[in-house]
Amino acid sequence: MKATRLRAAGLAVALLGALVAVSPTAASAAEPDAARTATTSCAIDPATPKRQFRAMWISSVVNIDWPTKASQTDPDRIAAQKAEYLGWLDLADRLNHNAVVVQVRPTADAFWPSPYEPWSEYLTGVRGQDPGWDPLAFLVEQAHLRNLEFHAWFNPYRISMPLPQGAGADLTALAPNHPARQHPEWTFAYPPAGVAGSRLYYNPGIPEVREFVQTAMMDAVKRYDVDGVHFDDYFYPYPSGTHQVPDDAAFAAYNRGFTDRADWRRDNINLLIQEMNGKIKAAKPWVKFGVSPFGIWRNASADPAGSDTTGSQSYDIISADTRKWVKQEWIDYIVPQLYWHIGQYPAADYARLVPWWAETVRGTRVQLYIGQADYKSGDPAYGSFWMNPRELSDHLTLNRSYPEVLGNVHFSAVQVRTNRLGATDIYAGEHYSRPALVPAMPHLPKKPLLPPVVTGAQRQDDGVRLSWRQLADGVGPLGKATSYAIYRLDGNRLAERCDFADAAHLVGTVRATPGAVRTFTDTTAEAGKRYTYHVTALDRLANESLVSPPRFVR
Repeated sequence: MKATRLRAAGLAVALLGALVAVSPTAASAAEPDAARTATTSCAIDPATPKRQFRAMWISSVVNIDWPTKASQTDPDRIAAQKAEYLGWLDLADRLNHNAVVVQVRPTADAFWPSPYEPWSEYLTGVRGQDPGWDPLAFLVEQAHLRNLEFHAWFNPYRISMPLPQGAGADLTALAPNHPARQHPEWTFAYPPAGVAGSRLYYNPGIPEVREFVQTAMMDAVKRYDVDGVHFDDYFYPYPSGTHQVPDDAAFAAYNRGFTDRADWRRDNINLLIQEMNGKIKAAKPWVKFGVSPFGIWRNASADPAGSDTTGSQSYDIISADTRKWVKQEWIDYIVPQLYWHIGQYPAADYARLVPWWAETVRGTRVQLYIGQADYKSGDPAYGSFWMNPRELSDHLTLNRSYPEVLGNVHFSAVQVRTNRLGATDIYAGEHYSRPALVPAMPHLPKKPLLPPVVTGAQRQDDGVRLSWRQLADGVGPLGKATSYAIYRLDGNRLAERCDFADAAHLVGTVRATPGAVRTFTDTTAEAGKRYTYHVTALDRLANESLVSPPRFVR
């Protein structure tokens, strides 16, 4: 009985705080999201959106980004690889990113102790060798400590990379326990063995294969606290010369009544996407599912619904009907790789493709982020447009004209850090100058959150230290806070509704930690200045509570 009374008292106090917060004399606690404040005609600065997905791809295949090849021979390999990854998180922090997309299954292998697939060669340099630690557990934990979403990036069907970096078309060069060696009938080489660039793939047309790869990937989803599952553009292989994908036997055995092989292949990938989404949501309804496809679905010359382009088409060349995935809402977000410059490129003009993708997602619940080609910036091999240090920033400026564009993902981490021509500095300064919350996904499950109660605001040598409590956290019908957003207003005053419409007053976010009292130190606070602070609670899908009552610092 005593515990029940204490819980009830705590809930009453929290509700009282919420009522104070939403009283007419404290308009600050009216709903803080920009979407909710639209009716008040708030003047929102497009350079500081409150919500925007910001991430970079961290590629492990052939050790592009992490871990480095050099780390494999370091005397303390594990410590070296951990330090490298923390360096990438430091970079994400500096750039005000709010997520990382990390490749954890690059070639039908694993960055975790999988019961289905061998350890990845990119950890130790040896296929199937136990690295002596659980990388995925560390990757997720450390990202969450920085309050970064962790999107686990999987490649469904690729088994190997070409020689000399990978096993090529040689099944015997794979790890001894590799499922592809146990089931060679599941695989094919493309282009054919002996042709430059040949590598191994699982055959997407075999039902057992589709079930197996889903099971292998779902093992990570079920066992680790990932925020998202991410596929890139590799499904059926990209064409190589005139070589044909060798799937005659699979088509004959598993055509499901299809007479057109191209339609059958597209349906194979459709089934993968649809089924994977279903399995993710059945296991963990809050985990997002996103795909980053090649940037052109179809050209208008081939389909009236297509884009004003003339380049390669994912619908035809890799059997990826990406527009259908959006319209059917089989995915939560899509990140088309729009790796082309603005203007004077009719094959694939960035300025033509962004509006096409915006129109494609319009009216659906699928969120649109844009894949950015940081790797091209400052490299003369890609032409004069990419020698303009403002090209990438101009992309992000163009995006502002399309409200459907809710973020960007940059390829890849090494190129972001290299910062050729100062391009990273330019776009980060012009577009990522303030922190941002990830976009909420209203179609995924949520429960209401009470606003936090700020219990202290203390000046220290390193800034202002705030403390607060999240009462009734996860109790009964209430949701559980995963993180918090901290807002700071200049002076001691009551906030207005529009103060929370963009990120102008958003100081930062912090992950929820065990214990009754949470804290945050505002290191940007100036000595002697008066401030008013508010805190909001966020669930793991970034749904935001009402704001807390104000806390004045004099």
